[in-house]
Amino acid sequence: MSLLKSYVSRISLIQLISVHLLSATMIVLQAFLIVYIINSIFLNNASFLDVVFYLIGLIMVMSLRALLTYTSGHIGISLAKNAKAKLRMQLIHHYTKQPIELASQGRSGSKVSTLLNVVDQTDAYYREYLPQMVRASIVPLTILIIMFTQNWVSGVIVLVTAPFIPIFMAIIGLKTRDKSEEQLNALSNFSGQFLDSVQGLTTLSLFGRAHNEQDLIEKRSDQFRDATLGVLKVAFTSAFMMELISMLSIGLIALELAVGLIIFDSILFTTAFFVLLLAPEFYIALKDLSSAFHSGRESITAGKKLEDALNEQAESINWGDQTIVSVPPRITFSHVTFAYHSEPTLNNISTTIEPGDNVAIVGPSGAGKTTFLHVLAGLLPVHNGTIFINNLKQYDLREDVWFQQLSYITQSPHVFAGSIYDNIAISKPNANFDDVQQAADLAKLTPLINSLENGLETVVGEGGRGLSGGEKQRLALARAFLKQPSLILFDEPTTGLDLETERTLNHAISTLSENATVITVAHRIHTIQSADKILVMENGELTAEGTDEMLKQSSETYRALLDRRGGVNA
Repeated sequence: MSLLKSYVSRISLIQLISVHLLSATMIVLQAFLIVYIINSIFLNNASFLDVVFYLIGLIMVMSLRALLTYTSGHIGISLAKNAKAKLRMQLIHHYTKQPIELASQGRSGSKVSTLLNVVDQTDAYYREYLPQMVRASIVPLTILIIMFTQNWVSGVIVLVTAPFIPIFMAIIGLKTRDKSEEQLNALSNFSGQFLDSVQGLTTLSLFGRAHNEQDLIEKRSDQFRDATLGVLKVAFTSAFMMELISMLSIGLIALELAVGLIIFDSILFTTAFFVLLLAPEFYIALKDLSSAFHSGRESITAGKKLEDALNEQAESINWGDQTIVSVPPRITFSHVTFAYHSEPTLNNISTTIEPGDNVAIVGPSGAGKTTFLHVLAGLLPVHNGTIFINNLKQYDLREDVWFQQLSYITQSPHVFAGSIYDNIAISKPNANFDDVQQAADLAKLTPLINSLENGLETVVGEGGRGLSGGEKQRLALARAFLKQPSLILFDEPTTGLDLETERTLNHAISTLSENATVITVAHRIHTIQSADKILVMENGELTAEGTDEMLKQSSETYRALLDRRGGVNA
């Protein structure tokens, strides 16, 4: 609730109060004019000309009242529009500033649902609930005061019956909150499941699991449907009870006025008629609040969910204000351990990588090579031990500072839907055209760019559709050339490429590594043998380290890897 309130400007609130003060005045004035015109024509036999100015005034009052209703709605819509835009920007800022470890948690579909659907559900708070709250605070009170001045008995009846509406609203509100939370959870589960299934549709089809996933999506959809129907059931019950309470209350007032007017002759016709016209307006304001209250409860529940999303914190990461002193950095692993589901993938790793070293990591499949890179990059947390960057603990470094020093190039770099220029410039948004062009030249991407009609502005599909594996790798290298990092991580970047493309990429990598520390999960023999330092891994442990000549003499595992034809087994 506090999150939603924080987006209500003082000016908008003043505007709403002013509008509804005028609206209350117009309601009373409209009732007065109707009573005067009818009393004049039917009881005092006045002519049309005698009341023509009052009729014009009535038309003007009704028109102004309609205009004020429109204005109130317009203010609510503007509030909702601005608040939702700010909420989405706050969420996007929060998601983009999250540490990688936290950002990778949870389903993408759930986050998309929060960003779109949950934010949209706050609309009713600003567009309906808040304006009706202001109206219900002004209009009924004004009418009640006027009624007491005209007929205190009617005022007492209103005072006795009116509290039933907020009492019932509170009861309904509790039920609505539970149902709204159930609906939002069902929507989040459905969205997450659906997006995951769409993203992995090819894999599901290949493994013959598409039908099972379809059944699961159908189940999630049914749960969301049932939750939505539960919310609607509460809404219909609320509307029925509000109508019943207001109808009975107006009936009591009408009965009291009829008794006073006909039997006891204690009240004038004009007074009775005036009070009878005001009574429905009193209850209409409360009924409208009741309807808006139901939507408002859903919005408040959505606001609570947004507040929870914005308050997410990474418990295991504490990024301080230190910066890396030298470039490239010295990296030290001190008894580093990382485990998947209690099974160590890295076990007690200790090693030091000097600034500017060209390091190769080798080992059989499942040895922990890629996990080593992920832990060093900060994509996975260290469970035990410490990684030092120039004698600073890695987790004490601000994440943005650390990532400015780092480039990580995998076997299949991600390419976004957009131009080649934008895909390169993503690594340095403030770069100019010449910088991007130079980075493309250094990455040997220029022949491809020159062959395209629109050059750097050529649009590629999502995931790099239209580009070969080697072209994607060159694009990733261009990003690194533009960024000029001090630490570059390669995860078998030339696997699956033809020899000519591999030679081209190796030359570009060699150029890129002249001013950086390079750590490569190696596949080719020449990459391994040319390294300054080789780390041999097996079963998550660092079994040997040294140069090619040293390891040939001291490591049986290393010799076995070299003996395998075509290089080491990835």
